[in-house]
Amino acid sequence: MFWKFDLHSSSHIDTLLEREDVTLKELMDEEDVLQECKAQNRKLIEFLLKSECLEDLVSFIIEEPPQDMDEKIRYKYPNISCELLTSDVSQINDRLGEEESLLMKLYSFLLNESPLNPLLASFFSKVLSILISRKPEQIVDFLKKKHDFVDLIIKHIGTSAIMDLLLRLLTCIEPPQPRQEVLNWLNEERIIQRLVEIVHPSQDEDRHSNASQSLCEIIRLSRDQMLQIQNSSEPDPLLATLEKQEIIEQLLSNIFHKEKNESAIVSAIQILLTLLETRRPTFEGHIEICPPGMSHSTYSVNKSVLEAIKARLASFHELLLEPPKKSVMKTTWGVLDPPVGNTRLNVIRLISSLLQTNTNNVNLELMELNSIGVILDMFFKYTWNNFLHTQVEICIALILASPLESTENGTITDQDSIGDSLLLKHLFLKCQLVERVLEAWEMNEKKQAEGGRRHGYMGHLTRIANCIVHSTDKGPNSALVQQLIKELPDDVRERWETFCTNSLGETNKRNTVDLVGHPFPFPCLHCGIGTSLFPLQIWLPYWHFNMVLQGCLELGSYCIAPHS
Repeated sequence: MFWKFDLHSSSHIDTLLEREDVTLKELMDEEDVLQECKAQNRKLIEFLLKSECLEDLVSFIIEEPPQDMDEKIRYKYPNISCELLTSDVSQINDRLGEEESLLMKLYSFLLNESPLNPLLASFFSKVLSILISRKPEQIVDFLKKKHDFVDLIIKHIGTSAIMDLLLRLLTCIEPPQPRQEVLNWLNEERIIQRLVEIVHPSQDEDRHSNASQSLCEIIRLSRDQMLQIQNSSEPDPLLATLEKQEIIEQLLSNIFHKEKNESAIVSAIQILLTLLETRRPTFEGHIEICPPGMSHSTYSVNKSVLEAIKARLASFHELLLEPPKKSVMKTTWGVLDPPVGNTRLNVIRLISSLLQTNTNNVNLELMELNSIGVILDMFFKYTWNNFLHTQVEICIALILASPLESTENGTITDQDSIGDSLLLKHLFLKCQLVERVLEAWEMNEKKQAEGGRRHGYMGHLTRIANCIVHSTDKGPNSALVQQLIKELPDDVRERWETFCTNSLGETNKRNTVDLVGHPFPFPCLHCGIGTSLFPLQIWLPYWHFNMVLQGCLELGSYCIAPHS
């Protein structure tokens, strides 16, 4: 049997283009119009480059389609128009980027009232983004002449596609000098200050979220660029503005308003967490920090950021005690009044990041406020919230493992070590970490003996207990931890030693699996029971993903993965 292959078959689009009265919509109705455009079909591109066709393509993108159209096909032409204009055909890019009337027509979309149609906004953003990428000088010059451009971006920042467009301005322009000019222009337009102003209780959640995400991405993009161009003579003006103490103070002033707005608070904390992310270069006005486990510090965090946050630590602590009002939540494990909530979870994440900076005055303030004691109380109160348990465990591990802060000449003075040693003592003496671990473990064993289920924090409690043991034996503060253990009341010290030898030792042995001949303790973080290699690889990711998700929602959940 033979098949006929017609390698020279012409496209139906070519046939249509031979007609003088062919319309743009007729071509857009063809299934292979995008394929032919990307394949540089000469006749098709010549047709699309006609002024009236380009204007119609832009109109499809920026104008609302008729309301009486079938919803299934209502956005057909806007979608195809966007794909044609972003098919990266140089002739189309040239015409769009150089013909001001077309740019004006496209730009007019931003003049619509909020909220913008999100789908049309995505088409608009995609077209303008590829123009910025392919014709950066022309497009940036055009936008700079539009004195209301930044105003309109701020106005529509609640639309995610417009936020994406702002970020494309920072990522699509690769040559250093043009990019620096864009940064300077946006900084002169006070883009940072205006985004910070949006993170305020008076604004809606979409604007909070997108303004926060924009600022976080600006921080990361700026730092990434600084790593790539380490010899740049000009600093990043947007990052420098955002790291100013007065800007952080304004951000914090916004959220600690009379009204506690969870969306604004969480959005602001996300910005702070991004500012506290460690990075490699160290500049004037910065201090070096070394996360636990790293032998040499090449990371830095801005002092002014820490100072601004420190001044508001009492307000953050108050959020742990009195978070924004939430409805009582009924779960299969009881009533949560109040639930943990996103605000308190993010405050604890912030405390964790601050502890990682290992800054004395911050450590002392946390100790005086007893913030560590409060989050430890929450650890045991909210039995099934594993996101909470993870953050508390990280905080405890950081306090136990953080090395004492060094001075510029590499030595540690008594004054330098005060904050660290006092916070470590606070953890053992005021917060009674050892006693609470023992108490919770004994309560769990009693509950299980009566036929109840293991507490949801047992896996984390096991890791915390092991962290204390490790810090006693080999940690950077081992001498102090050993001293604190010795100074425990005799009965507590004896219970701890017995616990480490018996209960904890047996649990670790049960949790140990043999990976390529090496014992590796891997307890289930939810219930603390050890898992064999097979269920660890096959079952746990699936079941525990659901468990963690449910824990986030504070539903009563328990581990049903097969255990060894």
